[in-house]
Order: sequence, then structure tokens, then C-alpha cells
Amino acid sequence: MARINTNVSSLVAQTNLARSNNELQTRLQRLSTGLRINRGADDPAGLITSERLRTELRGLEQGIKNAERASSVISTTEGSLSEVSELLNSIKALTVEAANTGGISREEVQANQLQIDSAIESISRIANTASFAGLKLLNGSLGYNLSGVVSADIAKSRVFGAQLIDRATVDVDIEVIGSAQNAGLFLRGVGSVGSAVVSSVTLEVTGPDGVVELTFQSGTTFDNVIAAINSRSIITGIAAQRVTAGDITSGIRFYSNAYGSDAFVSVRRVTGGTTMQIGRIDNNAAPPIVWSGGGANVAIADRDTGKDVVALVNGAVAIGRGLELSVRGSELDMDLLLTPTFATTVNPANATSFVITGGGAKFQLGPQVTPLQQTNIGIDSLSATRIGGTLVTLASGATQLQFLSSLKSGGTNELASRNFSAASRILETSIDEVSQIRGRLGAFERNILQTNVRSLQSGVENITASDSVIRDADFAKETSYLTRAQVLQSAGTSVLAAANTSAQSVLQLLG
Repeated sequence: MARINTNVSSLVAQTNLARSNNELQTRLQRLSTGLRINRGADDPAGLITSERLRTELRGLEQGIKNAERASSVISTTEGSLSEVSELLNSIKALTVEAANTGGISREEVQANQLQIDSAIESISRIANTASFAGLKLLNGSLGYNLSGVVSADIAKSRVFGAQLIDRATVDVDIEVIGSAQNAGLFLRGVGSVGSAVVSSVTLEVTGPDGVVELTFQSGTTFDNVIAAINSRSIITGIAAQRVTAGDITSGIRFYSNAYGSDAFVSVRRVTGGTTMQIGRIDNNAAPPIVWSGGGANVAIADRDTGKDVVALVNGAVAIGRGLELSVRGSELDMDLLLTPTFATTVNPANATSFVITGGGAKFQLGPQVTPLQQTNIGIDSLSATRIGGTLVTLASGATQLQFLSSLKSGGTNELASRNFSAASRILETSIDEVSQIRGRLGAFERNILQTNVRSLQSGVENITASDSVIRDADFAKETSYLTRAQVLQSAGTSVLAAANTSAQSVLQLLG
């Protein structure tokens, strides 16, 4: 062809040279950025997938940071709780020392009381000041808020976890379906409805706290027998009272002060007492009592054990220990101390309820803001007026919930009151509560936070690798393509030059 107005060969060479230049620019861009996808046009589907992976990756990385920060909060709390434990142990030692009244002077007792006052004040100070980045840890601000708790039914409540999800409140309904019972035995004089011991007898009375052996002469009134048993109740954990109903008005009821399967009472005739019978009622039923005939419900026995409370909590069966009721679940985790009146009354009309209105510490541990990737834990106030709550039996026979603050000067259980048994029980409860909090926080850190971090780190590794496969440039491949593009560009330039000069051949036709 000898046309010169249109150089088709040059156009073809230009087009291919432009492609080679674009290819070269693409390879240079990928090699300089290290990315295969630099804009949507490089791989639209790959870009969408990569961006989704990167979004999830950022969430996983933040979840790891959240878990690590939560671990720091737990560690700070643990440090404060450790100090509280040391203070409680020192108070325990001072109380035990003060109980040694035969070897310690009044001045030393007063000095011990000053140390106890100082230690209790320190516990309250720690509770009010322990913080992490301005977040109060032990003053109750991380505890759950409860509303409508009936003190006549629930003496003490401790909520460790509640899954509110998108609800403003959580209702807690409690109905006793199996009464808590203390161990009980009954004693009567055979064939007699009198009120005195007919023949001399030696009784061995054993309870959860200890054992005593008492001898009663013929003619000793039942009232005196009861007084002797009750005067040693602090040793045995067993009390006695007259039976006021049924056909054994001459009888005595022996019962454990404590409730539950850990409580027991044993009354055994060591010598004498042939005119007496000892028995227990099936299921620890209350009077009226029938000893034989007429549907006998008293079986001859010299030992009986109590029963733990059983209750429905939001429709689920929760078995307790004595008067204590524990609920362990993903949606509700709490301990309740029921009052004796409520725990021993089986009646649907006697059900009680309260409402959890919020609170607690919520930790976001996953990449998605959903309840499944969140966890909650409650840390109640550790002040002296809130820990150590123990039901103490008063001289009147009534029970009262007393706390660690009752051990301070002027309190019900100060050293001068010599209520060492009650003080010791309150201290043991306080130590148990603090230990329980420490154990829960330790389990939370070990089994939830640490495992969560390891799981998220594994996810970060795998997702990063997946994103790298999609988005990162393969340098071996790109350098080979770069070499090809460079060769094509050089060849294209040469070809274009040749195409541009080929039209000059027509000049030969003009001579």
C-alpha cells in the first residue's frame, strides 16, 4: 500500500505501545506500594472482600486491646483486694488474741480494739479510693443496682452477673418449693405427760460445733434440762425448747441453730433414761406430733440432719445450702441469703421478687457489638458496712444481719462486748467474700480474658494472611511482568519509529 494520509501501521504501534506503557505503570505501582489492589479497578470483587476482612481485622485488634485493658483493671482490683485480705486476717488474729481473756489485760484488749478500728477504716478507705483511670473499682459503682428487695424475705443479695442485653431491667422471681430445715429430735417421757425427768439419765448431745455430756437426776424439770442445753448451745450448736402442740406436751425438741444438710443433731442416752424415748419426724415436719398409732410420723432415732432450701428462680430450680441460694447461669449469676421465715415457708403466695435495674461492669471482647461478644461482672462495695453480712442469733432468739462494721468501737461486736463467736463468724464471712471476689476475678481473667486474647490473636493472624493473599503484590510475579512490560515498551517504541518512517518509501516512486 502506498497511502501516506493515514499511517495504519503507526496507529497499531501507538495502540500497543500505550498498552505496554499502562502495563509498565501498573507493575511499577504495585512494586512501589507492595499492593496488588490499589484502586477498585484493579479487582472490584477482591477490593470488597479485602475491605470486609480489614473491617473485621480492626474489630479483632480492638477486642484484643479491650481484653488487655480489662486485664489491667482486674490486676489493679486484685492488688487492692489483696490488701483487704491482709487487713481482715490481722483483725482475725487480734480478735482471737482478745478472746484469750485469761492471758491478756484490759489495756491490751483496748490496744487491739484500736488496731481493729484502724484496720476497718483502712478497708473502707481502700474501697472508696481504689480506681483505674478514674474508674472506681470497689466502692460499689461496678455492682448491680437492685430495686424492690424485701428484707423480710432476703437478708442479703450479691449479684455477680446479669445479662441485660437490650432490656432496661431484669426481673428476679423467687418461690420456695422445698423448705430449709434445721435438724430436729424429740424427747418424751414414756407413758407420762409430766414435766420432769422420771429417772436419772446421762445424755450425749452432739451438734455441728461440738459435743457435751450432761447428767440429769430424777426430778429435774424439763425447763432446767432445756436451760442446761441452751447454756451450752455455743459449744454444740444445738438448742432446746418445749413442745407446745400435739400429744407430747411433756416433750423437748432438740434442734440445730443452723439450717441445711451440713447441720445435724444427735442425742444419745449414755446411761439411764429407760423411761424416755427419742425420735425424729419424717421430713422434719412441725407439730402436732404422733408417736405410734394414728399415722405415726415419729420414728425412734437418735440423730437427724437438716435440709437445704430449694427454690424456683425465674422458673428454674435452684438448690441452696442451708439458707443460702446460689444461681449460676449465663444470664444470671448471684448468691442470696434468705431469712429463716421465708426459707422455711412453702407457699406460692409467699413468693418474692426484685428487679435488677442496671449496673455491673460490661466488657466488649469481640469485634461485633453484640451480647454474645460481651461479658458482664459485678463487683459490690467492699466498705465495712457492706461485707461480712452474717445472720446472728440475738439473746431474744431473733436473728439480725450484722456486718464487719459491728466490730468497731461502740459496735455490737466490739471486743469489750465479748461477742467473740459472732465477731469470728462475721470475719470468716468477710474473708470468704473477699476470697470469692478474688477467685471470680481470677477465673474471669484466666478463663475469659486470656482465652479471648489468644482466640482473637489467632483470628488476626488468619485474617491478615487472607487479606494478604487478596491484596498484597507477589513481587516475583510482578517483577517478571515488569521485565516483559519494559521489553514490550522498548520494542513498541522501535516499531513505532519504523512505522513512522515507512511512508517515506513512496518518495522512490517520484524519482
